[in-house]
Amino acid sequence: MLLMFLLYASRTQGLKFTKNPVNLTVTQGNMVRLGCAVEGLIEPEIVWMKDGEKLYSMDQMYITIDTHHWETYHSVKSVQQQDAGKYWCEVEHHGTVISSEPGWITVEGVPHFTSEPHDIATFPGAPFNLTCEAVGPPEPVQVLWWVGGVQEGDFQPSPSVLTVKGVNTSIKYYCEAKNARGISVSRTGTVYIKVLPDSPKDIQIDQLSDNVTLMWSPGFTGYSDLSTCTIQMFKNSRRKVKLPDQQVTVPPFKHMIGGLSSHSNYSFQICCSNEVGSSPFSPWMNFQTPEAVPSAAPKNLSFHLTEQQLSLTWSALEEEELNGRLLAYKLQWNVGGEVQEPLLFRENFAHVSGGARFFNATFQVSACTVVGCGPLSQPVLIRPASVVQAQSPRGHMWVGLLFGLLVATVLGLLLIVLAHRRSKESQFGSAFKSSGMESVVSFTAARSFNRQGSELPEHTLDSLGINDDLKTKLRDVLIPERLLTLGHMLGKGEFGSVREAFLKMEDSSVQKVAVKVLKTDINSSSDIEQCLKEAAHMKDFNHPNVIQLIGVSMHRRPQQRLPIPMVILPFMKHGDLHTFLLLSRLGDEPFNLSLQTLVQFMLDVARGMEYLGSKNIIHRDLAARNCMLNENMTVCVADFGLSKKIYSGDYYRQGSVSKLPVKWIALESLADNVYTTQSDVWAFGVTMWEIMARGQTPYPGVENSEVYEYLIKGERLKQPPDCPDDICWSPVPKCRPSFQQLVAQLEGLWSGISPAATKEPLLYVNMEDGEGELNSGLGATANTPSAYDPHLGVLWQCADMEQDEKDWLVVSSGAALAIGGDYRYIIGPCGLTDQESRQSDDGLSGDIRDDDEDVIINV
Repeated sequence: MLLMFLLYASRTQGLKFTKNPVNLTVTQGNMVRLGCAVEGLIEPEIVWMKDGEKLYSMDQMYITIDTHHWETYHSVKSVQQQDAGKYWCEVEHHGTVISSEPGWITVEGVPHFTSEPHDIATFPGAPFNLTCEAVGPPEPVQVLWWVGGVQEGDFQPSPSVLTVKGVNTSIKYYCEAKNARGISVSRTGTVYIKVLPDSPKDIQIDQLSDNVTLMWSPGFTGYSDLSTCTIQMFKNSRRKVKLPDQQVTVPPFKHMIGGLSSHSNYSFQICCSNEVGSSPFSPWMNFQTPEAVPSAAPKNLSFHLTEQQLSLTWSALEEEELNGRLLAYKLQWNVGGEVQEPLLFRENFAHVSGGARFFNATFQVSACTVVGCGPLSQPVLIRPASVVQAQSPRGHMWVGLLFGLLVATVLGLLLIVLAHRRSKESQFGSAFKSSGMESVVSFTAARSFNRQGSELPEHTLDSLGINDDLKTKLRDVLIPERLLTLGHMLGKGEFGSVREAFLKMEDSSVQKVAVKVLKTDINSSSDIEQCLKEAAHMKDFNHPNVIQLIGVSMHRRPQQRLPIPMVILPFMKHGDLHTFLLLSRLGDEPFNLSLQTLVQFMLDVARGMEYLGSKNIIHRDLAARNCMLNENMTVCVADFGLSKKIYSGDYYRQGSVSKLPVKWIALESLADNVYTTQSDVWAFGVTMWEIMARGQTPYPGVENSEVYEYLIKGERLKQPPDCPDDICWSPVPKCRPSFQQLVAQLEGLWSGISPAATKEPLLYVNMEDGEGELNSGLGATANTPSAYDPHLGVLWQCADMEQDEKDWLVVSSGAALAIGGDYRYIIGPCGLTDQESRQSDDGLSGDIRDDDEDVIINV
C-alpha cells in the first residue's frame, strides 16, 4: 500500500488544479460557465465530468496561462433542469487520473416534473390513484389537478396523490405545478377503461421439418396487458382429430409446436386473454407438414423362384410410416458379394424374368418418397425349392460344406450391403435405373429445409402505434438501424438529443449525418408520434435553405414494447446559427463577420421560409438557434418540432397547453394563440435582429413573463442602424410584408453592399426609463426613430387597415393603458429585482447571456 502511494505521489508531483468549479445557483434559461485550471503539463487533455459521466463538447475552450499552466471552461448557453448536478475536471498523466474539487449547478426556474401523468387503465367504476410530483428550486412547489377538464380541489403540496372514486368512460387528466417562478403544466395522461382484447392478427407459419413455429401480432389489447394466448389445433386425416389446447405465455407472440406427423394437414386458431377475459378466436388457418423419408422398412418379404422368373411380395407401409407420397419401392440385391443396380416398383410386389440368374442372390426392400428412401428390410436369400428337395443323404457332407460357405458368403454380402447403404442411401437426390424391361423411376429432392431459428424481425413503423397517415408518409424513408453507427452527442433538448453518426450507403460508402434520438425514458406512442411528425414535415422538402430529411430509423430496446425513433438529417459542419454568432464575438478567437455575410444569412432564412410558405407550412419556432450552417456557410431552416401544415384557410389555432418561445412569438399569437405566415414574419424579424446583434438575446433586461406587457405598450426591439422600419413587428398581421417581399428587399440590399462594409455594431442594454439609454450602434440614434415614438404617432399602419384594428392599435400603443393589458396569457411572475435579473454568472454580465427560456402559455 505504501509503495502504491509513493508511486502515485511520484507520478503526480508538481501536477495540480489551480482553479476548481464553483457552486452556482442559476435561473432556468440563463447562461452558465464553469472553469478549471491545471498546472504541471505542457498540453493537458482536461476532461469535464458531470455526475460521474464524461461530457462531450464541440466548443471546449483552452486558455494558455503559461507553458505549463492551462485553463478551460464548460459553458451551457441555456440552462435547463437536466443540467443541474455535480461537475468536476479530470486529467490523466502516465495512467494516473487526478480530479479537481467538484462544483454544483443548482437550477432555479418553473417547477420540474419528476413524476407526471401517464396513460393508465382501470375497470369500470373501480377507484384508482393519480400521482404528480414536481420540484424546484425554488421551493415550495404546489400541485393543482385537472381531471376531465374540471379542476379538482385547490393547490396542494407536491408530491400529490389524487384518489378518483371511479369512472365509466375514458377521460384525460393533467396537473399544474406552481412555485415562485411560475407554473409548469404536465403532459396529459388518459385513463382508459379495460375491455376484452381483439383477435390476434398477422399470423405467420414457419415450417421446419416436423416442427412448426406460429407467430402472430396482438390485436387491440383492451388497455390491459395480454397474459396468455390459447392455440386450438386439429389434425385433418381420414377423420378430424382434435389435439390438446396449448396455453402460451406472452410475450413473445410466437410458439413452436413439435411432434407433428410428416405430410399431414393441420388447422389451428388463436385467441388471447387479458385481465377482463379472452378475445374471439382468429380465423382458422391451415398448413401441411413437409414430407420425410419413411420411418419403417416393409415387412414380410417373401419370394417364389422358377427358371423363368422371380416373384417377390412384401407388406405395404401404413400412412403414418410412409411420411409422404409413395414414389417407389426399391429392391436392393447382390450376387456373390457384388452389389447390383437396384430395381424400382410402384406396387408391393415384383415379377422379374430370368429366375435362374437370381440363384443365391440376397434381396432387401425399402420404400421411397420424394425426399428419400427409408430403411431396408431384413435380407432374404433366394434358393429354389427344387434344389433343397434334391439334396440326398449322400450329399450331407457337401451340404454342410456348402452351408458353411453360404454363411460366410451371406456375412460378406451383409457387410457389403451395410457399407453400400451408408454410402448411397443418404444420397436422396440420385436417379434410379432398372435392368431389363422393368420400368424406370427417377426423382430429385424437392427442397431443403433450414433447421435454424429465424432472426427476430426488425422493428417497423407498424410497431409504434402511430396513425396510418403518418406511417404511410414515412414508410419509404425507413432505414435499418444496422446501417447507423452513432457517435458523440452534438446537443440535447427536452425530448431527446442530437448525435453525430455515420450512415452506410447502398454502395458501401459511409456518409456523416446527424441523428435526432428521442429520450429513452419516453414510452408513449403519442410522444413518439409527435417526434415523427417533424420528420413527416421534412420528407418532401427540397430547397437549399431548408434542411432535408435523409430517413427515419428505429432503435430496438431489449424488453421494451416500443423502439426509439431516430430522425436522420444531414450533418451541419458549423452547427446552429445562434452558437456560430456567439462564437464570432465571445469565442477564444473572435472573428469578423461582414455586413454582407450577415445579410446573406438573413436572405438564406427568408428564402427557406418563403419555400415553407409555398408548402402551407407554418414554422412557429423560427429563431437563430433553429437555423443550421453547412460547410458552405449556407443557412438552412431546421427544427420543425412545432410546425403545422394548414390545409384550409391561412391560420392555425393552438389548442392545448404548450411550451413556447415567447420572445420570438407575435403579439396576436401571445394574445389569442393564432398562428399564420404573418406570425412567422414576426419571428423572422426577431431572427434578423439576432443576426445583426451577433447572437445577443432579444429584449435584454426584459423577463419572459414581462414580454407581453412590454409589447402591448408599443415597445419593440431597438432597431439596428441602416435597417428599414421594423414593419415585421406591426401589431396588425396583414400590415407585415410577405416573405416574397422580404426576399426581394434583402436581395436588393445584399447586391448593394460592398464586401468591405464590415462596420461592427456594438452591444447595448435596454434601460427601463428611456433616459440615458446605452446606445452604441444597435439602438436608435438621434436621427433614427425608435420602434415607438409618441411624437411621431403610431407606426406600422397600412392603407387597408380597418377602424377596429386602428382602435386596437391605439390601445396596444399605450394610449389607453388604463385597461392594464391582458394578463390572462402570462403565468408565472418572475419575482426578481432588476439587479437579480441582471446578475452575473461566473463573470458574464447579464446583457450577453443566452436567456431564451421557454415560458408556459395557458391557452
